[in-house]
Formats: sequence, structure tokens, C-alpha cells
Amino acid sequence: MRRHRWAATALGAASLLGMVAAFAVAPTTDRPDVALTTVIEKLPPPATTLLEAGSNIYLREERVRRSDTVASLMNRLGIYDGEAMRFIRSNRQTREMARRLRPGNTLSAKVGAWGELHALYVERPGKDAIMVVERSGSGFVAHEQAMQLEKRTVIKSGEIRQSLFAATDDADIPDAIAMQMVAIFGSEVDFHRDLRKGDRFSLVYEALTYHGQTVRSGRLLAAELVNDGNVLQAYWFAPEEGEGDYCAADGSSLRKAFLRSPVEFSRVTSGFSGARYHPILRRWRAHKGVDYAAPRGAGVLAVADGVVATAGRQNGYGNLIVIQHQGTYSTAYGHLKGFAKGIRKGARVRQGETIGYVGQSGLATGPHLHYEFRVKNKPVNPLTIALPIARPLDGRRLAQFKASSQTLRKQLTMASKVTLAAID
Repeated sequence: MRRHRWAATALGAASLLGMVAAFAVAPTTDRPDVALTTVIEKLPPPATTLLEAGSNIYLREERVRRSDTVASLMNRLGIYDGEAMRFIRSNRQTREMARRLRPGNTLSAKVGAWGELHALYVERPGKDAIMVVERSGSGFVAHEQAMQLEKRTVIKSGEIRQSLFAATDDADIPDAIAMQMVAIFGSEVDFHRDLRKGDRFSLVYEALTYHGQTVRSGRLLAAELVNDGNVLQAYWFAPEEGEGDYCAADGSSLRKAFLRSPVEFSRVTSGFSGARYHPILRRWRAHKGVDYAAPRGAGVLAVADGVVATAGRQNGYGNLIVIQHQGTYSTAYGHLKGFAKGIRKGARVRQGETIGYVGQSGLATGPHLHYEFRVKNKPVNPLTIALPIARPLDGRRLAQFKASSQTLRKQLTMASKVTLAAID
């Protein structure tokens, strides 16, 4: 619109409706070998749209700026309605809504030709809902309304230059999607130590939108990571029966029966040992687990599916969670600051689910996680034991996977070509 102000002015009503306009570029001389060229351009939709011919009701949309007040927002939306302003300032729900507005939030309004408010729609940060203020009889009413979100597929790629999250920020990829990639490839790659400058990644993921605006990210559908020349791929597969999971390109499951580490981006500070000097008890004793250094409050993950057998305080362990897994396997997580919501005895947990938070409860000199892997209730070294593998796809499900992943494969290939072109 800035480049074609004359066109927008000349076309008036056509630009108001965001229609396609044709511009003729005439030759400056009478030379017969200079052809007349017609350029077709689609004008971007303006901020104001007439909802219905003859209704004199317009739809306007604005984003909150840092310096905005309710009055300045209403002014930019074209609302000059004293009764509406008095309602917004006096109603409990709308006052709370105004306090929670943040830069970038979206507002839209149905406004009459004289600036009277017919309806105001305000997104609720952190909720899949909007606050609706609408005219009702001689006054106004306010209520919250669930948003009917639509899924949009997004293809992005990037190159590691400093760190994974710096690269995903550069590519405008949400942190929630980056964390899903870490969870998928976490058993193959240590994202803290193994990444190299020049490593590349390509992602296909869902974005949940409302009226064309992205509200939040959804599920990571496919991912490719090239780490030190080693190519890793993952595809989301939801079979007709059963729960969905990630598979490699050949259909083998990427989901290990057990994760190697229950804490992301951590380091081992004390390993499994038959004799270790205890810094608090000041005597030698067996250390039947592995200690992971992590900041207080960091999330602790369940290393496998299972049922919570213990969730409470227990002697030197402090706040302790014990999870019973398939067969004879169980895991224990000690010195926790607290438990995640819903974690109690008998609760079912999924692999990778946050079950608690790193703390310093019990006999601990600083915040860390004490992690034990047990077979028939006897602790073994989790860093050296051969962990059981997840069951592979059977013949029928393998055929379903190959059929469902074809489109994702093409999209990943497209994203990787964009990365290579950018590098070249």
C-alpha cells in the first residue's frame, strides 16, 4: 500500500475490499517496438473491511502497542462510543481483560459508520478463548467464548551457528517446537555437547490459528537433523488404533523404552558407585544412583511410561517419586523441590512427562536430582545397563505409516533444500 498510494486512492472502494487491480504501464514514446505491459498485483487487505453491502458496519483489527491505553486502542479501532467506554471501564470482566493486555495481542471490532460499537473481540493470552463485548438491547454484555482454532502446516529450517535455540530463534521457530525436537532426538543426540557448527535441521509442524492469526504452536509432525554428517529423521504416526508415536524413515520406532536422562541439558556430578564419601554423613557408603546437576526448579521427566508407586517424603531422599514400569523395572527420583500437578500414588505417567522439579530436600548439599534405575527393586547403573527397546511396528501398521508419511517426506525435502540454498 505504501508503494502504491496513488493506486489505493484511485481505486477507493476496490482497495477497501482487498480486490485484485490491474495497472497499465504505458510507453513513454511512440515507438512501435515498445509493447504495452499489464502488471497484475493483489493489494493487501486494508485495516477496515465492510462486512455487508448496505449495512454500514465495518470490521477493524489492531494489535496492542507498548504505549497503548484502552482509550488509544478504541480510537485506532474507530470506536467513538461513550456508552461502550463506560461499560468497558466499569464491568469486572472487561476491567480484568484490560489489565491483561500485552503488546502484540490482537483486538477486532464491529463498528458502525458513526463510530458506535456493535461488538469487540479481544484474545485472552494463555487461553484458547476470546473476550466478547457486544451490544445487547440498550446496553452491553461481556462473555468469554472458545476460539475455533484451525490447523496450518508450517515448514521451517535452520543452521546451527551458536546453539540450537539461537538457530530456532533466527528461523522464528517457537520454543515449544524446538523442545519437541529435543525430546524426539534426545536419546540419539546430546544437544548440550554433540551439536556442531554447520549442523542443519528441517521441521514440519502445526500452527493453530484463529482468523488467520497464529495463537500457538501444535505438534511437530516431521523433523530432520543433520548432526556431524549423521542424518536423523522422525515422522509423527497416529495409527487407526492405539496412540501416536514418532518413527524413523524406515518405520522403526524412535521412542526408546527408557530415556537415558531424566533431566534435559544437565551433567552428571556423581556416578553409580559401591563406595562414595557422603558429604553430609561424613562416611563412606554406596551411591546407588546417578546425581544430575540442574538449577532449582528444573523439570524432572519420567524416563518411561508407568504408574507412580511412591510420591512423598522419604528419609534422606527428601521428596521422592518412584515409578513402576513394564516388567521388573522401576525408577526413583530424589531430593525434589516438589511434585508436578496430578502426581500421586497410582497416577499413570507417560515417557517425557514432567513429574517433579529439581530441589534440595533430604540429605543434599545443593540442588540436584538423585536418579536410580532398579531391576527387581535392586539399583543398577543406568548409564551402562542395556535398556530394553520399544516394540517395532507390525506389518499392517508399517504399511499405514509408509502411506501417511509420504506428504511429510516431501515437505521435509522441500525445507532442507531451502536450508541448502540459504547456505550456498
